Amino acid sequence: MFSHGGFVQILIKGIYKWTRTEQRGCALSFFTMGNTCSNHLGIPPAKGPNPVGCTDFMMDHTTEGSFFRLYYPCQETKEADKPDWIPCREYFNGLADFMKINRTLSEGIFNYLFGSFKIPAYLDAPFKSNEKCPVVIFSHGLGAFRTLYSAICAELASQGFIVASVEHRDQSASATFYFREKSESERTNENVPCTSASAQDLVQEWMYYRVLQQGEMEFPLRNKQVKQRANECILALDKLIEINSGIQVQNALQTRFDWTTLENSMDLCRIAAMGHSFGGATMIEALCKEVKFKCGVALDAWMFPLDEEIFPRVKQPIFFINSEKFQWAGNISRMKKLDSAVIQRKMITIRGTVHQSFPDFTFLTGNWIGKLMKLKGEIDPEIAINLCNRATLAFLQRHLGLDKNFNQWDPLINGEDDNLIPGTNVTMLHSSI
Repeated sequence: MFSHGGFVQILIKGIYKWTRTEQRGCALSFFTMGNTCSNHLGIPPAKGPNPVGCTDFMMDHTTEGSFFRLYYPCQETKEADKPDWIPCREYFNGLADFMKINRTLSEGIFNYLFGSFKIPAYLDAPFKSNEKCPVVIFSHGLGAFRTLYSAICAELASQGFIVASVEHRDQSASATFYFREKSESERTNENVPCTSASAQDLVQEWMYYRVLQQGEMEFPLRNKQVKQRANECILALDKLIEINSGIQVQNALQTRFDWTTLENSMDLCRIAAMGHSFGGATMIEALCKEVKFKCGVALDAWMFPLDEEIFPRVKQPIFFINSEKFQWAGNISRMKKLDSAVIQRKMITIRGTVHQSFPDFTFLTGNWIGKLMKLKGEIDPEIAINLCNRATLAFLQRHLGLDKNFNQWDPLINGEDDNLIPGTNVTMLHSSI
């Protein structure tokens, strides 16, 4: 998520040092809100015809298992709550570690800035759809986790998709967790019978972002990670296929969601992969490995982790949606290695956007601090995300063969909008192509 985002780290450190010396609550509130206290901050609600539910799924409690947040069309409900955008304090700790700042004070800053925000979906609401749902597997960026792209995932669900937002266990997430079984000594000390299937025999373990070591080459690490990430996306898809077939699943997490209601709910002939930044590269790796993915959407993809030899092996249509400020010639040239005369590969750039225009952070800071932290570009973030979502829906209809009205946005695929650039804004030298 924060690839090449060192400025964000510098600014957060500045806020950290500033708040460490004095109590600056009122001033910090001013900076958070931007230029005016009337600014309304929050993740925008989905615009499709369906209300949206979400739930968390962890099958096999170990690091080898599958962990994702599921977004889906749901029943109208007044009882369900909307979940916190940041699920618990350990994720604040992970963000602090990722940005190399002190956990204790940064937790307070992050909680102040972001702790009150909710996901625009109803937690564990009953599933409801009048037709089988196409499926999207979503991969987050470097330093992110499963909840940070809810404006995109909830919008797809409101339009009738089932979306699994994977939380990766390759140590590229700022934080994630799994469960291990208690040791014999731990059981003995607690006088708990040795029954490995019981929940009380499991201990939650947190896994944080793995920092590149001094002198360590980056490509071997990222290349290994992108392969694991792709496998985790495929595993999430496999679990959804099992759920769809009626196989009983055991969720390691305590949720109220009834997974049996998803039996025969998914259109498994219409499956796509999607991701942001490192997740964009993950999507391409996943397409190469799994033909069940019929197409892919890459949001500001970071192409560095991929092996050169996979480019000619990817046979599915791909849509690159880029920001105006993040891309550079070397990265674009790797995207163009996927160009094909027979397979549709499209690229657009959204004017006035930055790399963080795709995660939810862009909606949760005011103009002043948002632009200073490069969480906002010059364009209204809701206009940018609407363009992204509508172009994505049009592309998915075209390549999944959906019987929807998303083709009304077909011109966006070609960059036909005042806020879009067809292709890229990056000047390509002949030597970089």
